[in-house]
Amino acid sequence: MVTYEAHSGWEALGDPSRLAIVQRLAERPCAVGELADELPISRPAVSQHLKVLKSAGLVIDQAMGTRRVYRLSPVGLSALRDQLDTFWRRALNGYQDVVEEAEESS
Repeated sequence: MVTYEAHSGWEALGDPSRLAIVQRLAERPCAVGELADELPISRPAVSQHLKVLKSAGLVIDQAMGTRRVYRLSPVGLSALRDQLDTFWRRALNGYQDVVEEAEESS
């Protein structure tokens, strides 16, 4: 079972290489070798970044023959989106409060 920790997802995406991996996986599932061919980092580095992304709950993998294919985790990404929606609602509510206070003081 994949678990998701909110802070881990954001921390994982804070690294440019991991963000690039997530962007590639958003296009299509890939094996480590395919990702290494597309990015300016070594295959072992890609593996380490995938390990962090998997630990953060953003990536899942599946054995396909002799290789593992990685894809984005719908659960992890949904949790990030829910957090962004929460931040956005709070920001809008805060803005609305400021506008209403300004209108009342006018």
